[in-house]
Amino acid sequence: MDLGILSFGGYLPKARLQRAEIARTHAWFNPALMALAKGERTMANWDEDSVTMAVEAGRDCLTGIDRSIVAGAYMASTSFPFQDRQNAGIVADALNLNSGIQTIDLSSSQRAGSSSLMVALQATRSNGPVLVTASEKRRTKAASSLELTTGDGAAALLVGEGEVVARLLGGHTESVDFVDHYRGQGESYDYTWEERWIRDEGYMKIVPAAVGTLLKKVGVQAADITTFCFPTAMRRVAGGLATRLGLADDVVADNLQDRCGETGTAHPLVLLVHALETARPGERILVAGFGQGCDALLFEVTDAIDQVAGRIGISGHLARGREESRYSRFLAFNDLMSMERGIRAEVDKQTGLSTLYRNKEMTQELMGGHCTACGTKQFPKSRICVNPECGKTGTQEDEPFADKPAQLNSFTADRLIYSPDPPMYFGMVQFEGGGRLMSDFTDIDPDGRLEVGMPMKMVFRVKDYDTQRGFRRYFWKATPTDGDH
Repeated sequence: MDLGILSFGGYLPKARLQRAEIARTHAWFNPALMALAKGERTMANWDEDSVTMAVEAGRDCLTGIDRSIVAGAYMASTSFPFQDRQNAGIVADALNLNSGIQTIDLSSSQRAGSSSLMVALQATRSNGPVLVTASEKRRTKAASSLELTTGDGAAALLVGEGEVVARLLGGHTESVDFVDHYRGQGESYDYTWEERWIRDEGYMKIVPAAVGTLLKKVGVQAADITTFCFPTAMRRVAGGLATRLGLADDVVADNLQDRCGETGTAHPLVLLVHALETARPGERILVAGFGQGCDALLFEVTDAIDQVAGRIGISGHLARGREESRYSRFLAFNDLMSMERGIRAEVDKQTGLSTLYRNKEMTQELMGGHCTACGTKQFPKSRICVNPECGKTGTQEDEPFADKPAQLNSFTADRLIYSPDPPMYFGMVQFEGGGRLMSDFTDIDPDGRLEVGMPMKMVFRVKDYDTQRGFRRYFWKATPTDGDH
């Protein structure tokens, strides 16, 4: 059986911060930032982090796939919300995967995404299909070049043996402790070194060594590569590498800098997913991840690619972006400025961990129930059926609600309740096939246009931040579908 990619998906936040707004704000101090003022970068909402984005990418990847076959869930990031709680375990819970699977976090390098893909491909032969997610929401200093060139986003790949959409031809890693940037313990921001040195001593020496060894190992000529995915925001580097490697002039994939930004550990996978969305059978895709060395992987697209459907992917999320020109909103969402949030924000948000564990199926999986006597679906699941004509006890079985289509029954916009992004929207949603939920709403357009009966879907988001203890609690919120599947 072939080994490779069985499915793929992606996620990019809806808001697109205009780089010109960032540059104009800081040009008085650093005029050079105006050179980076073109285009836009993805901007996560206040209730999004690397875990929630990984969940959305994973949901997209697993569209139409029996989740019981997934034997592992890996997550790569350098912006994990938890340092000592397995983030991949939260992702697996939210995706309603079996508990008898392997979950692993991979971090500490910008090539953690490509490394996680390599590790998963090695593990899947003995364990079964593995879901690989890579997600990033990096903090950047105001007025830094990284603030303009980075972006928030995630990608997911299901790898294993069988009818793959892209078979693995081979992979190779060069491990080199080349420090182009770093973030020490307890530090919030990356410290970066000089670009020319990174380009000449890092990219131009380490990447050719990795790719050259790979191509020699698998017996493929550079001229046979169809697409080269290399995740760097630095201009002309990918093209320079292609020339040095002997690749054709037109094989370098769009690095999505103008419309997205560089999404850190996720970016090799983001570019790979984006390439697969338009790939044709027989094409060969070379993807590399750089950071303290280089991972290089080569895939050949199969006929099964024509059967992939129903995913939003990176292309779909690029198309659904909404322009955001309020730079101060970005600063507030990322705690880059001190704001007076009012006394209503001063509530203790401590989470009872025992309560969280007892209710995690409801809160993290959005698991409700259905009555085996009358068929009524309800959320939350309870001992007694809510159907007044039934009312039987002990007849409830699990009913997942996270992926059910819904419609808006009622809504309210409230500016008295504290919200990091006022007003706070909430209301009632009705699920297709039965069941209702009073829910917070998220990703509402600035004009606040909501209509009763409009289609909604559920998304996994941060419910509360406990800033005193460094904990965050997740739940599901409703959002307009914007024509998504």
